[in-house]
Amino acid sequence: MAGFDFSNYNRNAALHAKGAPLPKATSTGTTIVGCIYDNGVVIAADTRATTGPIVADKNCEKLHYIAPKIWCAGAGTAADTEFTTALISSNIELHSLSTGRPPRVITCMTMLKQHLFRYQGHIGAYLVVAGVDPTGVGLYTVHAHGSTDKLPYVTMGSGSLAAMSVFESTWKPNLNKEQAIALASEAILAGIFNDLGSGSNVDVCVIDKDKPAQLLRNYIKPNERARKERDYRFQKGTTAWLNERVYTKEDLRKYVTVEEISGDPNLMEVDP
Repeated sequence: MAGFDFSNYNRNAALHAKGAPLPKATSTGTTIVGCIYDNGVVIAADTRATTGPIVADKNCEKLHYIAPKIWCAGAGTAADTEFTTALISSNIELHSLSTGRPPRVITCMTMLKQHLFRYQGHIGAYLVVAGVDPTGVGLYTVHAHGSTDKLPYVTMGSGSLAAMSVFESTWKPNLNKEQAIALASEAILAGIFNDLGSGSNVDVCVIDKDKPAQLLRNYIKPNERARKERDYRFQKGTTAWLNERVYTKEDLRKYVTVEEISGDPNLMEVDP
């Protein structure tokens, strides 16, 4: 019979009574995804940056420029993702000028994996590399230790499990551009609402074969404060009053008498 199962409740209560600590919620940090469609690739990310239990930035940028047709989404240590992608972007530009041809996604991915492997995971950058080049569409994940994957749809970050559940239940081959954007956005929303460290807005970057890359900043704002249904600021005149009087010093002197007494000048007697 379907429904909730509370069979372990008494067991957990007994263990806690004997001193076993209850499990603690883990505060973690990011959801990034990528998805290939029929004429390009879409990557998306949330915009929350955390420092432990504190939300340091509600609207940070996790989609990084590498080349005109290559973009990267970063999870992990914010400074590491920023400077690693900036370094590779510079090297990719130099490589393109040296060879005289547009950069390729596989070249960017190889530079990233070799750089991260050199530092054995001490650079905390987990990246989704996406782009279009003369060989076709590329979508890769690069982990901090240098391992990589090449898949039609990918997720990374602490919200990756929630995002992957959306892809695995909804993705289908030969998506069009609008379907890919909607699917990637839905995956990020799953991470935002099911992961403690992911949150705020949804950023999307669309890299098309025939058009320049398009960054859709704050494409969806699921947590934006809406106007309240009821307004509790009442207009002047809503509440009636019987009398209005402003008391002056002269009015107060009618009710309070101040007299100085001999001896200590700081002592005063007040008679109502």
